[in-house]
Amino acid sequence: MSSPRILICGAGFGGLTAARTLGERFSRSRLSGEILLIDKENYHLFQPLLYQVATAGLSGPDIAIPIRSILRRYPQIRVRMGNIQGFDLSAQLVLLEGSAVAYDSLILSLGATTSYFGRVSWAEHAVGLKSLADAHRIRSRLLLAFEEAECTEDADRREELLTVVIVGGGPTGVELAGAIAELARHVLRRDFRRIDPTKARILLLEAGPRLLNQFPEKLGRVAERKLRELGVDVRLLSPVRDLGEGSVVLPTETIRAANIVWTAGIAPHPLTAALPAPHDRSGRLLVHPDLSLPGYPNVFAIGDMVSVPGVPAIAPAAMQMGRHVADLVANALSFGSAPPEKRPHFRYRDKGMMATIGRASAVAWIGKATFNGPAAWIAWLTIHLVFLIGFRNKAVVLFEWIWSYLTYGLGARIILPSEETASPTRRSPSDSSSTEG
Repeated sequence: MSSPRILICGAGFGGLTAARTLGERFSRSRLSGEILLIDKENYHLFQPLLYQVATAGLSGPDIAIPIRSILRRYPQIRVRMGNIQGFDLSAQLVLLEGSAVAYDSLILSLGATTSYFGRVSWAEHAVGLKSLADAHRIRSRLLLAFEEAECTEDADRREELLTVVIVGGGPTGVELAGAIAELARHVLRRDFRRIDPTKARILLLEAGPRLLNQFPEKLGRVAERKLRELGVDVRLLSPVRDLGEGSVVLPTETIRAANIVWTAGIAPHPLTAALPAPHDRSGRLLVHPDLSLPGYPNVFAIGDMVSVPGVPAIAPAAMQMGRHVADLVANALSFGSAPPEKRPHFRYRDKGMMATIGRASAVAWIGKATFNGPAAWIAWLTIHLVFLIGFRNKAVVLFEWIWSYLTYGLGARIILPSEETASPTRRSPSDSSSTEG
């Protein structure tokens, strides 16, 4: 009889945590079997710091860690790089390009993509921020806009080039707006001779009445005030009606901008729609309390692709889900499989939420406590360093942050060759095929 195979799809926070938990359980309990992790990339991406790559604070390798190096201590785990094309749950197969992989237990952690709320054409005009490619594209387009503004004689064109619009007032939008404001007002202000980067116009558009609507209202107001102090034009109750080539249409005006970034929403990975399970209105899977798929007790789904009441779509939640399902799978190998209704339910432990607002300032909500300012920023920095994988990455990121804090200097201001030929107002649709989650 062959050893059981546990297949994990996606090496984001949930999938990677599941793999590491299983690796520990296999070593500790001397379980036999094979753990196979499949992802389209060969690295794990630390998405909470992606905005810093987009704004030249960090380089891509600082937050992208090779999956094989993370898991090398677990001999039972194999890593396979491949594009997942679909699933045949009845036959217990995961379909790749030109092949299929069988499994005994399946953990799905496919993650999410940028949602334009059904307006697919908007992706051509506003890039999301879900991948390293997105971050590099944003960074290159931002820097290229300043370069072009330095050369143009057309005042209207110069104003457009020095205008950045960020759509969405959640944590990513707030952090991105603050970082771009500091990039323009402090880092780039002495780099040019014919333009004044400090006069760059940065707009943050939010359809709702306040920023950070998942946080307590007080922190949303603090974030708004801090961003305004940085020079960000915060527009509340400003839903986007349409996006065009270099233009954002609001109910009362049209804004011309060379750079438009979309952080207004996420949607589950496209493969989620094809899975034979109920979905909620946003397309996320509805799962049993143990996180298994209805009708498929050996298939589990975690992270942004599932809808669990009271559980936000954030990395700590995905990690907790990964540990939970890994323990269920390991317990089944040790003690025999139990039906979903008799398995332990997933219990989310809320460890709080944080968001930075520029240099040395943040808002934090931990338990019943809310705080902001430098103390929140230090807490944010510490927690992110703890969760960042790899000693080298921790050391490099810490050095970059200290250097930036002391000097306002950023060293990742590179326009990538693949982006140099594109105008800042022309974008490619963001990659929506990632299997990270």
